[in-house]
Amino acid sequence: MRDAVGDDVGRWPAGEPGFWRQVVERLGTALLVLDPAGRVIAANPAAERLLGRTTAAMRGADAHDLLHRDADGNKVPRDRCPLLHALAEGKEARGEGGTYLRSDGRLLAVSWSASPLTQDGSVRGVALLFTDATGDRRVHRERTARTRALEDLNERLSLVAEITEVLGQTLETEEALARLVRLLVPRLADWAAVDLRTGSGDVHRVAVTGPGGRDAGFGGRRAPVAEEAGEVEHSPLGRALTRGESVLQERVAAAAPAAGLSPLAALHGGFLAGVGASSAVTVPLGAEGRITGALTVVRTDPIHPFDQGDLDAVGDVGRRVGVVIDNTRRYGRQRAVAEAMQRNLLAPLPRPGRLRLAARYQPAPAGSQVGGDWYDAFTLKDGALALVIGDVVGHDLTAAAGMAQLHGILRSLAWDHTGPPGAVVDRLDAAMPVITTVPLATLILARVEGDPDTGPWTLRWTSAGHPPPLLLSPDGTACYLEAGQGLLLGTGTGTGTDTGAGRPDATHPLEPGSTLLLYTDGLVETPGSDLDTGLDRLRRHALALAHEPLDTLCGEVLAHLPPGSTDDVALLALRVPPP
Repeated sequence: MRDAVGDDVGRWPAGEPGFWRQVVERLGTALLVLDPAGRVIAANPAAERLLGRTTAAMRGADAHDLLHRDADGNKVPRDRCPLLHALAEGKEARGEGGTYLRSDGRLLAVSWSASPLTQDGSVRGVALLFTDATGDRRVHRERTARTRALEDLNERLSLVAEITEVLGQTLETEEALARLVRLLVPRLADWAAVDLRTGSGDVHRVAVTGPGGRDAGFGGRRAPVAEEAGEVEHSPLGRALTRGESVLQERVAAAAPAAGLSPLAALHGGFLAGVGASSAVTVPLGAEGRITGALTVVRTDPIHPFDQGDLDAVGDVGRRVGVVIDNTRRYGRQRAVAEAMQRNLLAPLPRPGRLRLAARYQPAPAGSQVGGDWYDAFTLKDGALALVIGDVVGHDLTAAAGMAQLHGILRSLAWDHTGPPGAVVDRLDAAMPVITTVPLATLILARVEGDPDTGPWTLRWTSAGHPPPLLLSPDGTACYLEAGQGLLLGTGTGTGTDTGAGRPDATHPLEPGSTLLLYTDGLVETPGSDLDTGLDRLRRHALALAHEPLDTLCGEVLAHLPPGSTDDVALLALRVPPP
């Protein structure tokens, strides 16, 4: 059988009349034969059918000029034709995604393969096989479109998630909205604006940003909110504010807003015209019944307008931002109440003879919660001057209320009990779990003993886990008074009233011309820095201000707090008169 096959094959010589012509004519794949110059010298019927051209019409024509086009139907420069490069180099080549021009003007996507025809080592032409790849290209386009749609959806979801995370990091309305527009531009839009309702019935444009972070003068503008149906219909901003509608403007008219529109419509239209909007989305901030404002995002490129997917994503952002604004406003009211409570409880400082006192209370910076720091100074019934600095654990109204409770109880105990400070604080520690809501607290209670006019003066104090006092001496030195340290209030370890041990007391003479600083930990503790660094910074800075008036010293110490501080600060200073 093998011999018969072999003999049979041997009887099919390439030169047999008509053999190769039959092969080429019956070949289902289109074939063109080109000469070394790239001219068509032959074509099979499959090529004629695919191109809609006869062999006679193509013979002698430059194949590149006749057929090769780009995807838009334009001629392809000859130096960018891979087939001509293969012909010139006498090498095999193949390609995907080429486009040929049919005789009826339609473009045909092709996949092709070229093989040189050689004789005696020289290239005599090229055989070009090609197939219709239109279906493959359509599938590729559809796959690309689906992939792009998924990427766009993922980007929108990622943006919404990032906005939610970033807005949750602040409790200040203005800071939250500034972060919002910086996230939207340029990732989603070319411009973004936020309008908030005010208590007076107006709308106030509180945040605007565009390319490079500029606002182009559109920030800070106001307009009354019209409730009339006719005026609302003319303004996407009005529909968002009064009806809670999300509005997609796929095409924004280039002309300026017409005269006679409501102030709200003019505000919105003027912004769109001023930034050159081609499309825009306006959504309410919040949900129905709790709409606090509106968010408008703008694109200026007409080739990439907003679509329904963008409207859904921005609408989701608007609902989330509305919740954040509600929370920040609620927090702001709570913070204002707590700050007012603290300031009203900080009694005026006495003027004991020639001794001088100064104090400061500074709330936590924007974005942080109110704390429970306080100071106090008052004259005791035996004539000594009491100094108090304290910090209730916690950062909320509960901490502020706890500070008020300790403040009042300590004043009563110190006035009634003229013993050493440690004994007074022991009594406070015993009473704290029974008649206050304070879980833990730190404080220093000190007595300045001596004639208030003539001295000499001695400091006697105890510390319940509080940072040590800083003493600035007239000779230009400074030291922290580390003695007298005891446990925090509220640790439940027992007090001297029960055990007889008592809290430790310490004493230190106060030289004429010296300055004593009592402070809370917000002055020396900042995120990313250790306590020793903070104490050293305070010592050096206070020494440089030691000869300044006491009010100036306190103000400058607080003014130079390092960035990143998240706590409130209380500061109490005593200056002993010079000799």
